[in-house]
Amino acid sequence: MKEGKLLILSAPSGAGKTTIVKYLIQNIPSLVFSVSATSREPRQGEREGVDYYFLSIDQFTKKIEDKEFIEYENVYPGLYYGTLHSEVNRIWNMGKHVAIDMDVMGGMHLKEIYGKRALSIFIQPPSVKVLEERLRKRGTETEEKIAMRLQKAVRELEWAPKFDAVILNDVLELAIEQVESKVTEFLAE
Repeated sequence: MKEGKLLILSAPSGAGKTTIVKYLIQNIPSLVFSVSATSREPRQGEREGVDYYFLSIDQFTKKIEDKEFIEYENVYPGLYYGTLHSEVNRIWNMGKHVAIDMDVMGGMHLKEIYGKRALSIFIQPPSVKVLEERLRKRGTETEEKIAMRLQKAVRELEWAPKFDAVILNDVLELAIEQVESKVTEFLAE
């Protein structure tokens, strides 16, 4: 059996990485979504163990102490996201490949850990203005959170060249096609 691989999709919040990874999961049978852990509250429609493992800050920090994370980020004060060893191993033990969408710093960290076993793709938004429009359209963020996410996005865009591939998400269908092509090629190696 081929060794399991890891697909990392990273982007600033609102760039479309979750939409793209959901498409890939539905259309590439060997890819399985790695559910990340977070200390944030669920958004409307999000389900425990499907979209995220929702943990309290105490639960999250206990898992950090117990070294249960491959990587984790304190993204904003009191807001953690992380990738559990158990989740990646669960997927590889099924004989499948891992697909994960995560913030830019986490994506770079995972690429460092897994090297050639991982493909890191940066989803580039057309502009910060478009990013802001997308975040506002969600209707899930306060003005303060939108401002924080946009500040972070400006810093994250500088890291794009460090990824294996950068795909512009201006026209979603085209971005999906380009990502799918890169992923298919990577999994066939």
